[in-house]
Amino acid sequence: MCGIAAILSPDPGRPVPEQALRRATAALRHRGPDGERIWVSPTGRAGLGHNLLAITDPEGHQPIASEDGRLHIVVNGQFYDYKRIRTALAAKGHRFRTRSDSEIALHLYEDLGPACLSHLRGQFAMVVWDEESGALFAARDRFGLKPLFYAEKEGRLYLASEAKALFAAGIPASWDPRGVYHALHACPDERISLFAGVSQVPPGHVLHADRSGVRLERYWDLPVPPRRSRLVPFGAAHGPRAARFGRTRGTAPRLDDAIARVRKLTEESVSLRMVAAVPVGCLLSGGLDSSAVLGVAAACVDDPVAAFTVGFERRDYDESRGAREAAAAAGARHTVVTAADADLADHFADAVWHAETIQYNTHGAARYLLSRAVRDAGYKSVLAGEGADEAFFGYEFLRAAAGAGRGSGAGSLPRALTRLPHILSALLRSPSRHYPGLAAASPWLARLALLLPAAPSLFTRLAGGLGQLHAACSRDFLDAFTGYDLYRAYYRRCRRTADLSRREPSRRLLYLWLHSLFANYHLAADRLDMAHGVEVRLPFLDHHLFEYTNSLPVSLLAHHPRDKHLLREAMRQYIPDPVYDRVKRPFMGPSAVGTDGPLHDFLQDTLRGEALRAVPFLDHAAVERLLDRLPTLAAEERPSLDSLLLMLASVAVLQERYRL
Repeated sequence: MCGIAAILSPDPGRPVPEQALRRATAALRHRGPDGERIWVSPTGRAGLGHNLLAITDPEGHQPIASEDGRLHIVVNGQFYDYKRIRTALAAKGHRFRTRSDSEIALHLYEDLGPACLSHLRGQFAMVVWDEESGALFAARDRFGLKPLFYAEKEGRLYLASEAKALFAAGIPASWDPRGVYHALHACPDERISLFAGVSQVPPGHVLHADRSGVRLERYWDLPVPPRRSRLVPFGAAHGPRAARFGRTRGTAPRLDDAIARVRKLTEESVSLRMVAAVPVGCLLSGGLDSSAVLGVAAACVDDPVAAFTVGFERRDYDESRGAREAAAAAGARHTVVTAADADLADHFADAVWHAETIQYNTHGAARYLLSRAVRDAGYKSVLAGEGADEAFFGYEFLRAAAGAGRGSGAGSLPRALTRLPHILSALLRSPSRHYPGLAAASPWLARLALLLPAAPSLFTRLAGGLGQLHAACSRDFLDAFTGYDLYRAYYRRCRRTADLSRREPSRRLLYLWLHSLFANYHLAADRLDMAHGVEVRLPFLDHHLFEYTNSLPVSLLAHHPRDKHLLREAMRQYIPDPVYDRVKRPFMGPSAVGTDGPLHDFLQDTLRGEALRAVPFLDHAAVERLLDRLPTLAAEERPSLDSLLLMLASVAVLQERYRL
């Protein structure tokens, strides 16, 4: 886990500006406080920078050169199962300069070129420069756990782990209206950013750059699940009863077989991520996912595992009691970091600056404080439970789309069928009557809301929030997007590139989630953790495990009254009874909307300040009117307005901190 930067200058007469490379690398020092190096090629055409966070090799400085000096590489991230690959490469005659896991990518690239990516298992962003061919190759891991931004200026290509490093190198810092529009509407685009001219290498993609230009290419995508002849529901034996779920090709696995396979793959994924030259701890919320990771991790080592939990002074948000139960069951050394409202208010701006995203809740500031406590305790690496909700259909919206909401049995017909008359009549009505805010932004999504009766609350919240959002935006900003239905455009792009028509409806929804808010908001927690030089490893996003769960029938994942039943059964021996029985609760920080208190004061000071007035796409008078309404706000309006005001505060912070 490190920070990387690179500059490519195709024109031999205009070599890489070394000072710009140094500034970019220095801007990432928080990601790798254990060492900092740059290298510029003899021809001056390419430069690479690296900040070291020593996890597997204290002397694993980069860039690393191949034996003949033709290739140089910088890597941000971690490759798992690297010892086996290293042994195989050494047997073929490769000579290693370091003990770092990163070096296997260099020698695999020597042998296989871009095809090396199929052999790499982990979370990574990397850049390889080939001095002989004059080509630069960059890649980002399958799910986008590690970030990689790039920009072009005056014929040069700049790449870095964070956008702030590009600005330090000389890329102008300004808003990208389209990126902002997408982010404000909770549909961030994985290809662009909030900043003009700053793009992202999307998850599962490579970037090729040479004298002919820059191009992106996909190397991995979530596979289309196989068709099956029998989908065996929970509690059903193989036999005629299973045929009720349809007939295509193949045979679905038994529940017992799926449980055993999930257990084995999870154990393998966790054990691989416990390999390091430094102690590895765990982030623990007390829910099923992180408790399962901690339980398996504790079984991998002899000494007690360190577990870290963020708690809140407001009891209605605090889950530390459940975390203590899980930690005690695993025999862990447990640390609870209590975040007071004043702490969240004091560090919200720092969290936004590091994450480079618009924040929808105070949980970003809480994560920032938790990672700081992990670092202060002497830990550089921890495991966490993110990704389990995606792998095992833990979200209610996925279960609803699968026709198996909480409390419905395996044999229930999809609820949409029982509401067919309602759906047909709804199609004849204007969606603006039911979802005016949503219809204003996306008539397509408003109609979709009428077609998904299983999850009305999702669309009700979105519709209310969008109405308030549009009231806070300037008319010129909104007029620039007249006729642009961003949700429909996003869906159509995914449909073209991912063959959505071959995926079941619930898996289409999962795919859309993975490539929007998950990759661009949830996984932006990497930058909150790396703000303190802490790497977070996510076993449930191991692609071997995820591809297996993706191959299972939806019935095994979603058709049970209890969410993530398959994972609960697979992890039963590793978690205590209270965790096994616990209902899923999303990780949310305290609301900032109230009549008094530090968070309320933070919002008032920030949103009435000069920074917000300088934001070109907001109507500051309208924002002040929203603030004036807070004392008389109805309870049902608070959640959406809380998110909106924190988003606007994020915008003000970015405006000021990056001088946009």
